[in-house]
Amino acid sequence: MEFSEAIEFEHEDRKRVYEYVESHGAVDAADVRDRLHIDPGGFRHHVAILKRDGYLEERDGKLRASFDEGAAEEYDVDDFEFVIRPARQEDLSGIVGAIRRVAEQGSYIVAESVADEIDHDEALLRHNEIESRMFFVATVGDEVVGWVHLYAPELDKLAHTAELTVGVLADYRGHGVGSHLLERGLEWAASNGYEKVYQSVPSANDDAIAFLEEHGWETEAVRENHYKIDDDYVDEVMMAVEL
Repeated sequence: MEFSEAIEFEHEDRKRVYEYVESHGAVDAADVRDRLHIDPGGFRHHVAILKRDGYLEERDGKLRASFDEGAAEEYDVDDFEFVIRPARQEDLSGIVGAIRRVAEQGSYIVAESVADEIDHDEALLRHNEIESRMFFVATVGDEVVGWVHLYAPELDKLAHTAELTVGVLADYRGHGVGSHLLERGLEWAASNGYEKVYQSVPSANDDAIAFLEEHGWETEAVRENHYKIDDDYVDEVMMAVEL
């Protein structure tokens, strides 16, 4: 299932099954059936239809919302090897940890709020009638060393825009990881019909602003004294790129 697809279900129980799985990330089929009080035969039928239509998949014995977001890409830059791939539910704690470490190294307030949200949410990836949330990660071995996150509210007047955050752990910078993550995220946004991607950063985060400017982003507005960091008032720089 692609994020650009409208979510439509012909049967109310089918909708209930999808919504339960989507909101919980990865769940045992029997737990879903028992929680929703659907008879076994009907439940198997609904799951089969949801799998056929690309809404659900079963992996490692658990049902998950299905997101067809491409394959893993391997890179070798100056003998430094890393992989960029769509995130999985199992990456949740690694992503939260990476975001918090990057936030500690500089001012990245929007990313901190993303970490707080997913840390308290059962599902990493979301696609429902209210919102869509997608992550791609950069990994070295089994460690998440960077991420790109895109969030889009399912509102008609904002359906052409998505918010993005991107970051790489300090020890892994200088190898193009951030650039490849940003490119993967923007490719996803363009392929899903978004026309503009935006994010806001504190004016004190010179590295983030310079990085985005190097990749064609422009400052659309500045809100003076929007943040208060260590008792100092800091401007918010609102940046965007058109796809």
